[in-house]
Amino acid sequence: MLEAVDVSHRFEDGTEALSGISLALQPAEKAVLLGANGTGKSTLLRILDGLIAPTLGEVRYAGRRVDRAALRDADFHQRFRREVVLLFQNPDAMLFNPTAYDEIAFGPRQLGLEDVDARVRHWAGLLGVTPLLGRAPFGLSGGEKQRVCLAALLVLEPRVLLLDEPTANMDPRSTGWLVDFLADVAQTTLVTTHNLSLAAELGTRCLVLGEGRRLVYDGPLQDFLGDHDRLVAANLVHRHRHRHGDAEHSHYHAHDWD
Repeated sequence: MLEAVDVSHRFEDGTEALSGISLALQPAEKAVLLGANGTGKSTLLRILDGLIAPTLGEVRYAGRRVDRAALRDADFHQRFRREVVLLFQNPDAMLFNPTAYDEIAFGPRQLGLEDVDARVRHWAGLLGVTPLLGRAPFGLSGGEKQRVCLAALLVLEPRVLLLDEPTANMDPRSTGWLVDFLADVAQTTLVTTHNLSLAAELGTRCLVLGEGRRLVYDGPLQDFLGDHDRLVAANLVHRHRHRHGDAEHSHYHAHDWD
């Protein structure tokens, strides 16, 4: 469905962001992308969404290469932009309309879809943002902004959801709601997170980017979470000292930074 084939990427200053990444997402699959800071998770999502062109390798959607030529094809461009969507970690990067209603309506309007108002109100209801529709998005809380942004993507009825740290701006109640919501969506999902305690709730397949910006694991999520040596090698757990009165000991902790 969505595939990366030997994808590598370097930034303009020569910094290596990704090296030789190959993966394929299947219809309705729920996968989690893990990795320490700086391993290229966000860059990979942007490449899969066609926002960044890889330096080497290619991305394919439904068998067609996603490149500048393909995205200049009006029919393919409309299809790809409707069917593959990306939720940014920082919702402010996605908000630019005067009201939450206009944020959600923007995509359907741009793509010339019918029944825009009905679509907006349907997804606003499902995402619990109907009371916010008349408000300016920049005045909303972080969790409210993230819900509006998610509604603005789901209103397109995409086939693939790429989500970059979707709980980063949410409080515990909103985080719990989002985990339950994503469990019920029919779309293929690829979610990045630092929160290992949430990872098992977000998917069954695990993709791990190592500090060499390479894919170091692709397999069952529970198998990876239960492999202490792999967690340490991927820099996803850390060790520090604890003091209990006069006694001192140290042990490993997960990097739950959301």
